Amino acid sequence: MTLTQDVQATILRLRREVSALHAELTRYELVVWTAGNVSARVPGADMMVIKPSGVSYDDLTPENMVVTDLDGAVLEGDLAPSSDTAAQAYVYRHLPEVGGVVHTHSTYATAWAARAEPIPCVLTMMADEFGGEIPVGPFALIGDDSIGRGIVDTLRDSNSPAVLMQNHGVFAIGKDARSAVKAAVMCEEVARTTHIARQLGEPVPIPPDQIASLFDRYQNAYGQ
Repeated sequence: MTLTQDVQATILRLRREVSALHAELTRYELVVWTAGNVSARVPGADMMVIKPSGVSYDDLTPENMVVTDLDGAVLEGDLAPSSDTAAQAYVYRHLPEVGGVVHTHSTYATAWAARAEPIPCVLTMMADEFGGEIPVGPFALIGDDSIGRGIVDTLRDSNSPAVLMQNHGVFAIGKDARSAVKAAVMCEEVARTTHIARQLGEPVPIPPDQIASLFDRYQNAYGQ
C-alpha cells in the first residue's frame, strides 16, 4: 500500500500518542498485567493504530504499535494486534465520528458490568460527562466483531461515551484517543463513587431535565 506523506506523518504521530496514552491507563489503575488497550483512527485513511496483544505496558513503544485496516488486517507492525482489534474496527466502520476507542477492566465499573447493571445518573459529574446513565451492552465473546456490534448498538443513540459490556468491562469512545481515555477514567470514578453511595443508602437520581441542562453546559460552554 502506497501512503501519502501526510498519512505517513499522521501514523507516526498516532503511534507516539497511542503508545503514551497507555501510561494513563496504568496511572489511573484501570488495567492490570497486559489487559486493556487504546486505539486511534487514522484520519483520512481507513486505518487504525492499536496496542499489540499481550505486551507489557512497560514494554510499549511507538514502534511496536500495530497499524491495521478497518477490517482488522495488519498493515504495519511485527506483532499481533490486540484481541479487541476486530471489535474496535467495527466501531470505527459504523461510527464515523469516533476517533478513539479504549478498553479497560477497571475494578468498580467492571463490577457493575458483572451485575449487568447500568450506572445510574446520580452525580453532576455523570450528567456532565455522560449525559445520563452509563448503559450496559450485551454479553459477547472476544475475537470477532461481536463486541463491536454490542458497543455500536448500545451507544449509537446514547449520550454516553462509555458502555459496560456485560461480564466483561468498559469500552469508551471519543473524538480522538485522548478523549476516549478520559471517558474511561471518568467512568471508573463515577462507578466507584456511586458504589460507595449505595453502601450508605439509595442514591438520589438527578431529574432528566437537570441532566440535560448540565450536559449541554458542560459539552458546549465549559472550559476554554
